[in-house]
Amino acid sequence: MSGSVTFDRDGAIAMVTLSHPGKLNAISAGMWAELAEGFARLSADDSLRCVVVRGAYGNFAAGADIAEFPLVRGDQAAVEHYHLRTIAPALAAIAGCTHPTVAMIEGVCVGGGLEIACHCDLRIAADNARFGVPINKLGFPMAPGELQGLLALAGRAVALEILLEGRVFDAAEAREKGLLTRVVPAATLEDETDAMVARIAAGAPLAARINKATIRRLSPQPEPLTAGELAAHFRYAGSRDHAEGVAAFIARRRPHFTGE
Repeated sequence: MSGSVTFDRDGAIAMVTLSHPGKLNAISAGMWAELAEGFARLSADDSLRCVVVRGAYGNFAAGADIAEFPLVRGDQAAVEHYHLRTIAPALAAIAGCTHPTVAMIEGVCVGGGLEIACHCDLRIAADNARFGVPINKLGFPMAPGELQGLLALAGRAVALEILLEGRVFDAAEAREKGLLTRVVPAATLEDETDAMVARIAAGAPLAARINKATIRRLSPQPEPLTAGELAAHFRYAGSRDHAEGVAAFIARRRPHFTGE
């Protein structure tokens, strides 16, 4: 498995970079694990004041690495493990980070990339960035731990639109849908992000952490899904459509879904 996540430090600012050359930074299982472990370390470091998440090579991230699905999601047990024990802990670590987190978005930000961005506190994007969750073409739904961040930002109607249509849309529409904090010209994205981070870092770090914790406590949180509900959700893993969607993506052909 390839791809990596790097964690760099500039004073009180941490920079987390998603990197998967040639794959628009598609996130491998190993990268999800690196995110979970790395954000746990960052969260425990009280000397930090802000964490920035970005992608390498001009893109944020093009979702999960579908090419490894036959290996890491080969049957229903593997599908459940991948979503509940690989992706969900990474997103929970990002959402639960004690420090303010900023997603700096350029290029493609779809699928798992958008999930990562949605679990950050703030999202600043270049005006030519692209967004969406086109997994309806892969024959499977968004897992509960991944859907939570999108739903919290977009609400029920918009989340359904994004998932049911599977359409890729621009940054202006993403902001209209509530997915972005700010949209700026692509040429000024780094400068605008630096200015945002500088304002955050200039504030009292203890107050920032308390604000995050208090807002999280005051925000409505659904009851965790039961074992039966999770089993019902992941039952699609043995379906013909799921196998067809993944096979079609890998073969670069249009899928043919039958509802089976």
